[in-house]
Amino acid sequence: MIPAAFEYYRPTDLSGVIAILQEHGDDARVMAGGHSLIPMMKLRMAEVPHLIDMQDVAGLTGITIGDTITIGAMTTQAEIIDHAGLAEAAPIMREAALQIADPQVRYMGTVGGNVANGDPGNDMPGLMQCLDAEFTLVGPDGERSVKARDFYEAAYMTDREDEEVLTAVSFAKPAGGYAYEKQKRKIGDYATAAAAVQLVKDGGTCASASIAMTNLSDTPIYSDAAGAALTGTSVDADAVKAAVAAMLGDIDPVEDNRGPVAFKRHVAGVILARAIERAWSRA
Repeated sequence: MIPAAFEYYRPTDLSGVIAILQEHGDDARVMAGGHSLIPMMKLRMAEVPHLIDMQDVAGLTGITIGDTITIGAMTTQAEIIDHAGLAEAAPIMREAALQIADPQVRYMGTVGGNVANGDPGNDMPGLMQCLDAEFTLVGPDGERSVKARDFYEAAYMTDREDEEVLTAVSFAKPAGGYAYEKQKRKIGDYATAAAAVQLVKDGGTCASASIAMTNLSDTPIYSDAAGAALTGTSVDADAVKAAVAAMLGDIDPVEDNRGPVAFKRHVAGVILARAIERAWSRA
C-alpha cells in the first residue's frame, strides 16, 4: 500500500520544527530515520497529514563522553556502533545497537527515533531504563528532562507533548558488568523478549543491579524487584531464579505472531538468566 497524502517539511533548525508542530498540533509528526513511522503510514495504520523530516536540523547529532554520556537524538545506530569512546565507556550501547534490525536500518535509524516513538518492540527504550537515562525535550515553553523510567505510558504513548521534540538522551557512565540479550525469530525482527542488565560487583557480592525487559508489555519494563533480588547476593543459581521470578511478576505479554503468552514468559526467563550470568562474568 501507499500512505495517504501528506505535506512534507524539511526545516533546518529546531525553531522551524516547533513552529510547524505548533501550527498543526497532533496532525504533524516528526520523522528521524523513518523506519517505524513510514511502514505504519504505508499500511494506513498511521495517518500523518504533516510530516516533518529532521534530517537537516542542525545540532542534534554527536556523542559526548564524560561522567555523563550524552547522545544527540539524530545519532544513528551505526554511529553508536562505530564510536570507540562510547564502546569503552558504555559497551552495552554497542552490544544492543548491533542487535537492532540489520545494517541498512542501523545506518538510518536513530537513537532518538527509537526511544521517542513509544514502540514497545524497540530495543533502546528498555536499555535507557536500565541505564536510568534522561530524555531532553524541547518545545515552545523551553527545555525539560524526563526520566526514561517515567516516559512510557502505553504502546505508542509517551510523556512527550505534541509540540515537543526529543533532542538528546543522557545517562551516567555505567559501571560494572553488562549484557543485552535478545531472542528473535529472524534477523531484522523485533524481539520475542530482550533483557538489558547492568551489575556492580563488590568482592564476590552484587552491590547493585539494574534490569529492564523489552517487548513483554505495552511499554518497556524496568524491574526494580528483579534487581533487588540480586543485590546483596553472590548471584548464584537461587538468586538468578529469584530475579527471574520477580521479573515475571512485572511483565504482561500478549499472544501474537511471536508466540503465545506461556512461550513468551518462558523465553523471557531464559533470556534474563543468560543476561544476568553474562553481566556477572564481566563485572
